[in-house]
Amino acid sequence: MQPNKQPFRLDHKVAVITGAGSGIGRSIATIFAANGAIVHVVDLNARAAEETTNLILENDGIAFPHACDVSIQTDMVALMDKIQHQTPINILVNNAGIGFVGNLEQTTEVDFDLLYRVNVKGVYNGMYACISHLTNNGGGVILNTASVAASVALPDRFGYSMTKGAVLTMTYSVAQDYLKAGIRCNCISPARVHTPFVDAYLAKNHPGREQEMYDQLAKTQPIGRMATVEEVAHLALFLCSDAAGFITGCDYPLDGGFIKLT
Repeated sequence: MQPNKQPFRLDHKVAVITGAGSGIGRSIATIFAANGAIVHVVDLNARAAEETTNLILENDGIAFPHACDVSIQTDMVALMDKIQHQTPINILVNNAGIGFVGNLEQTTEVDFDLLYRVNVKGVYNGMYACISHLTNNGGGVILNTASVAASVALPDRFGYSMTKGAVLTMTYSVAQDYLKAGIRCNCISPARVHTPFVDAYLAKNHPGREQEMYDQLAKTQPIGRMATVEEVAHLALFLCSDAAGFITGCDYPLDGGFIKLT
């Protein structure tokens, strides 16, 4: 048998990616499209979804923008039904999420509820809205974005860590329950990734010292830098491709050695 020179292709696969208007989600969307996927770009911000879609179209890819709040189940169900009616869904990437910095006392009930609605309920809603379609389609792939915060204690990440721990265990449960339906479910757990969230946080909390503080944060990872969004996206591409067909119920730390080497 001749080896496949392009084993991570997603030709003709239909992928729904939430939080795809910026950062990690935008990179996943563009790299999936560059590797043959038909991408449905989902984001709360309609303009951001359109910008990602235009990037894909400009590079001869296929993509469709959708503005949707992942925390509203009826909206997510309607969206998945609409997409499934157009072209059967093969891949769901639950990437939409928000960050928050604060310990227990600094996390208000309002903060906690918002984190839960987006990071936990949003992932649940995505899977809930999509699972019957994947089952009826003969299987597929679900990939969730978790975090190293799900596995190790990080300072001042109380609420955020709670949500990512839930993403991790939901991943395990869905992988177990839908194994016989031909559905693989995994998650990626990045450490610090250089995204617009990081830049906004530094600009807000350390004006005039952004580069200094960025360097400090980057050096907290043994490899000495933050991950790029492209590095996360390439791991996502592998896990959603047929080359990863034997992988399910797994969490993939993408952390520059953070968990094991610190």
